[in-house]
Amino acid sequence: MASDLDDSNVDYNIVISKNEHIGDSLGVYDVLLKDGESPEKFDEEKGVIVGNIRMGFGHYRISMAMASAAKALGFTPYWMDLNGYPQTTCTKVISAQNDLYSLGSRLSKNKLFNKFVWEPMNYEGFRKLSYNSSDQKNAELMATVYKNVPKDIPVIGTHAWPAQAAVHAGMKYVVNAIPDNWPMALHFAEGAVHAIQCKNAYMGYRICNGMSKDAVCNPMPNDDLVYTGHYIDHELVSNIEADCQARIDRKKNGKPMRFLLTIGGAGAQKEIFAAIIKYLLPDIKANKASLYVNVGDYKNVWDDLLNEIPEMKEIATEHFNEFDKTTKFAEDALSGDVTGIHGFYHENIFEAVYCTNLLMRSCDVLVTKPSELAFYPVPKLFIKRVGKHEMWGAIHSAEMGDGTLECRDIPHTLQMIDIFMKDDKLLTEMCESIKLNKTIGLYDGAYKVVELAMNMKNRG
Repeated sequence: MASDLDDSNVDYNIVISKNEHIGDSLGVYDVLLKDGESPEKFDEEKGVIVGNIRMGFGHYRISMAMASAAKALGFTPYWMDLNGYPQTTCTKVISAQNDLYSLGSRLSKNKLFNKFVWEPMNYEGFRKLSYNSSDQKNAELMATVYKNVPKDIPVIGTHAWPAQAAVHAGMKYVVNAIPDNWPMALHFAEGAVHAIQCKNAYMGYRICNGMSKDAVCNPMPNDDLVYTGHYIDHELVSNIEADCQARIDRKKNGKPMRFLLTIGGAGAQKEIFAAIIKYLLPDIKANKASLYVNVGDYKNVWDDLLNEIPEMKEIATEHFNEFDKTTKFAEDALSGDVTGIHGFYHENIFEAVYCTNLLMRSCDVLVTKPSELAFYPVPKLFIKRVGKHEMWGAIHSAEMGDGTLECRDIPHTLQMIDIFMKDDKLLTEMCESIKLNKTIGLYDGAYKVVELAMNMKNRG
């Protein structure tokens, strides 16, 4: 029997079952490591594995985009959460790192820690090739979870670790979907094909820019690096024109402007949320604005907001742990009116993350830090980043015309809220940019990643 530190000789049994939360909507099947007979078998012809980690919400959201695109293209997505197998060395290693990252995110609110530790680590520390080399070795401890997965099924990793582990495990066709557009060696998975969302990141990865200080690195081979565009769910991409036109029409007709505030997996934006809510309360009461507030699986954030802003209670509707009703609300909001404040909390991670995707279609402005949501086809107001690498998400979005610059303090955030509310041009121009971006395939990245993975298999 292997020790707690090495389970490389353990033969984990695989059970495949339909995901209870996004199985119907995204066609997702869970790959579980547990005893018992599997109710489902791998579809070795049309199956594609989405390998991910539960570190914040970003990698889960990108994974959902891949699953959505796979279903839309006629394939079967299998969900492998490498942080969801508590009995394995793989999950123990990832969970320990996740705890450290979450702690760092929370501590980053301290200006000294942020300046001297957090931002340098996220910007330059993770950029180094030397960092990646230790990560690649570390991923060997994660390979065991793939042992009984058929090696011909393509794997899409939405973090380097699931991609690295798949390569170590002998999976034949691995695509590493890189999430950020600040090129860092952290994201390399040697032996995989790397997908990139943005052209500037493509160039940075092509020459391994700055990854070995001032040294000139060998460029990545063309076949190892593919520009795809943004990783976006089929449900969002296919409805871009209708959703943008609805936003323009609401603005023209003087309907309440809908702001979607979505908290990240580290839960670090509460103070900014509180300032926005306080600022907008008079407009909300006057039916000039309305709010969706998704606190994910952080109910304490909602409770803290209510304690800090007692006036919220009389105009707030809570949608807690009732995902069917949340889904119905999101559907009704596409064509109906929305007033007041609507709070959303779901303790299940799938529902907590996907709630934002559902609400995104009917909101007018998404208020978010410039993380993975920076790439989504909705007008965006960017609040302060958590880690300097996120800075480039806001820069890219502003250049594409679908988001603001990063507002690095509360006064500048409220200034942008004010402009969205009072200006007749900004929102409309962002919507027109999103429609234009769709025509050039900017938001087709998830489809292209899935096609890339399946084509690798078809070419043998």
